[in-house]
Amino acid sequence: MAEPEAAAEELDALIDHLDYLPGHFHLEMQLNFEPRSPASLHARDLKLQRDGLRQELALAAATQRPAVRHLLGAFAFYLEELDEARESFLQVAREDPGNLNAWANLAHVYGRLGQEEEAEACAGRLAGLMGLAGDRGAAGDTPLRAARCLAEQGYAHGFDVGCASPEEQARVLEAGIELYDKALGHGQQIPKEEKRGWYFTMATLFIRLDGIFLELGSEEQKRLPAFNRTLALLRQVLKSSEPHHQALAWCYLGMLLERKDTFSITPMGVHDCGFSGTDPLDCFGKAIEIAKDKPPILNHLAKIFHFLGKQDMAIGTCNMALDILRDPELNWQAYCTRAKIHVRAYLHDLERSKMGLGGMPDRNHLACAKADLEEVVKVCPGLKTYLDIGQVYYYMGVDAVQELLAVDEAALNQALVFLAKAGESELGAMLPELQLLRGKCLRIKGEETNAVACFKRAVELDDAGSSHTEAFGCLLEALMAQWSQAQLSDGELGSEVDGWLRCAQDKYPAARLRQELQRVWRGHTGEVLGLARALVAQGRPALVRLLFETMAREGEGTGPWRGRRAFSFGGP
Repeated sequence: MAEPEAAAEELDALIDHLDYLPGHFHLEMQLNFEPRSPASLHARDLKLQRDGLRQELALAAATQRPAVRHLLGAFAFYLEELDEARESFLQVAREDPGNLNAWANLAHVYGRLGQEEEAEACAGRLAGLMGLAGDRGAAGDTPLRAARCLAEQGYAHGFDVGCASPEEQARVLEAGIELYDKALGHGQQIPKEEKRGWYFTMATLFIRLDGIFLELGSEEQKRLPAFNRTLALLRQVLKSSEPHHQALAWCYLGMLLERKDTFSITPMGVHDCGFSGTDPLDCFGKAIEIAKDKPPILNHLAKIFHFLGKQDMAIGTCNMALDILRDPELNWQAYCTRAKIHVRAYLHDLERSKMGLGGMPDRNHLACAKADLEEVVKVCPGLKTYLDIGQVYYYMGVDAVQELLAVDEAALNQALVFLAKAGESELGAMLPELQLLRGKCLRIKGEETNAVACFKRAVELDDAGSSHTEAFGCLLEALMAQWSQAQLSDGELGSEVDGWLRCAQDKYPAARLRQELQRVWRGHTGEVLGLARALVAQGRPALVRLLFETMAREGEGTGPWRGRRAFSFGGP
């Protein structure tokens, strides 16, 4: 193995002079850093992201599949599934022996496996492909390989795991865009259609980045350059011969043209790219027209319309997909998305009803969602479907006024059955939304002790920085219910609330936590005052101070109400 060893040494000596470094395991992504969350929660997040990536692979253009497989291999590596990681990278190497990231990633995996000879051989192969081992023939396409290497790395930044704040996520997205820019600098030989695929991914990263800037209330001048560049990128993608990219580009263009109203003046990119008179609805219509006979693309569009709040358009797009392919085993996405739209419509009306802003929500939405999900659960049952249909049965089982009374005991029991099936999988047992929903079912059934255990588990499973504070609010309500029923003493209640409040303060953003406490205060004023008195008597004034602070800051940091969890991970 003298030759591979020499090649590896030469690679080490020259690596500092390169403006790029192949492989994924050195990238400055949270994926490659020591996880902040416990190992079990980090593994859960990796598996959820991997499930979404596997769906991405099914839709990806041939030129983009290596980038997806590299990321699947990296997730498998961090899940200690080293054989699967090796196979992912080997598959890329078999299909494209000149892929730099494949050999760099294989060297890393073989190193972890303790197979030093194989690792050195991969390093030697990499050195040759990069022109670092004196083999100029093998290095003839070095700029092309470097460009694809950088683009694959840029793609990975859109799927990072473990970002604790919007600012951190923005930095990762910006790093991914920078890698694509470097790839374009190396990629004069890249085929036009492949380059349009890069433009498409860059546009998605820019759109997500702009969404973060909007969330953070960034100044217009910070948003404008990226906004204008995204329009220019999409203009190029519209020329693509790939229907998936072309349809989504029209959809994203519609999104951006709607966002132009968030600026004080129309961004110049709108005029520079020739979109001055373009109506966003026309863009959405063109996207649907391109996808009209392609269910996978229609399903992707329906999810985007649902995310944008365009529910009628989303329902119509799902119906188009189902008119073409009604088999729930082959087109489960359309059924699941349509069910999600109906549930969202019901929840929207339910919240308005709770606030006295509207009448009773239309329970026909639940009947429609149930019918769609039952079609799916019969032929391809899975974690997501069990969780979604469990949610539907829960709302069928409780009153449509305040979610406090059981109106259909059988529906509540059926919800618990489906949630139990969802919890049978290792991944399902680690989902906070499952524990929250179980707790709510059990609370309605009068099983406060069991409900408290579920709410506690949901809070424990929430990620640090999560804005989903509902489980903590439900936990407070359930503890106070136990106290009012003399199931807890003043001392036990004080100890529980003090401990879980500290946990919540460490886990949730302060503004979201205040919102949740405001909700509990308004709905349970008498119990909260009693709790405050008990805490003061025990020398635990922390919650009392926080409650007074909450009342003083009423209305601060108020986004949408609590934001019920969206069950959005991939798979049926």
